[in-house]
Formats: sequence, C-alpha cells, structure tokens
Amino acid sequence: MPGSAGVRSLPRMAALEFRPANEVPFDDVQTVLGTSQAGRCQCQRQVLGDRLWWDMPVGERRMRLAEQSCAGDPAASSTSGLVAYDDGEPVGWVAVAPRPTYRRYFGRSPVAWRGRHEDRDDADVWVAACFVVRAGFRGEGLTYELAAAAVEFARSRGAAALEGYPIVAADGGEVVWDEASVGTPQVFAAAGLTEVSAPTSRRRVLRIDFDEVSSR
Repeated sequence: MPGSAGVRSLPRMAALEFRPANEVPFDDVQTVLGTSQAGRCQCQRQVLGDRLWWDMPVGERRMRLAEQSCAGDPAASSTSGLVAYDDGEPVGWVAVAPRPTYRRYFGRSPVAWRGRHEDRDDADVWVAACFVVRAGFRGEGLTYELAAAAVEFARSRGAAALEGYPIVAADGGEVVWDEASVGTPQVFAAAGLTEVSAPTSRRRVLRIDFDEVSSR
C-alpha cells in the first residue's frame, strides 16, 4: 500500500461488493473521491492529458466523469470504473477502461510504449488507470481488492488483456498516496499481472493476457 509499498495489510472488509459505476448513484463516486486531489482531478488527467486537464475547472471535470461513467444508467453498454462498497458504504474507486481511453499515454509520455511495439488504438487492451480509497478506509489492503476486481471486470467485458502502469519509490523512499493513484507493482502482481517493461526509473508496465491465463 502507499506509504508501505512492500507490505500488504490484511483487509478488514469482510463484505466488499464491486459495482460498475453506471449502476450506482454518481454521488457515491463523489463520496469516494472526496475533496482532496482525487476530487479535484475527477479521474480526468489520464483521460484528457495534461494540456486539456490543467486549466479545466473542477466542475467540468466532474461533468465529464459523470458522462463517462454513465452514472445511474444500468442499461449503459460502457462505463469508466468500479465502485467498492463495504457493507453498503462506498469506500473505493478504480478507473478501468479500454487503453485508448487514456489519452495522456498517447502523447510524449513513454510510460506505456517505450521498449514495446504496441498498437496504441487496440481497444481490446484495457488499463486499470487510477485507484482511490476513501479517507478513513486506507491501510486495509483495499487497493489490492480493487485491482483484482478490475481484472475480473475487464475479463467479463471481453478484454484480451489488462495493463497497469504503477509507480515505484524513489531512492529507497516511500510512495505517497497521491503518487500511488496509479498503483504499485505489488498491487498489480497480486492480481496476476506480470512486469513486461520498465519505461522510466519510477514507472513499470504490468500486464495480464487473458487468453494465456485461460490456456494454462
């Protein structure tokens, strides 16, 4: 977990439920995001890229997330993530969608591509792009549960593979909460992903190919 990236706490949540964001009230997503950095970002930086995101008002970011999540529309054919509930209380969020959704990785960023020959427009590859655990529920291993739920969600929606682009600590330090919104290698590894590249000193690419898993 962030702040102690090499150690997984035992989760205290005994009755976690994960629901697609289109099946829940948008207020539940906002409850998880809160008013800190996650609430200001509204999971739009990865979607829009830095240039568009930077000067966009928070209200517009929130509106875009509501549209992307198709909140409150159980019949929607797509959504932008999962909400975790502990005994009916919204406590976590993971943004998970086809890789072309996240335009921040299409520009100058080397994170998803350095050292690999990938089709950037391949919508069969999904990404678990961002994790948020509600304040007051952290340190219990919930990010691990969100990653596992993202894997199963992508698989159930017909994805061929799921990737994550986690961050590692710098110079033996710690990964703080805001940094670890993209996850840590331990989180993805516990969900069955394996490292395929190290594009920068602090970022890794982990991946699970569902065809390979099913053939084992």
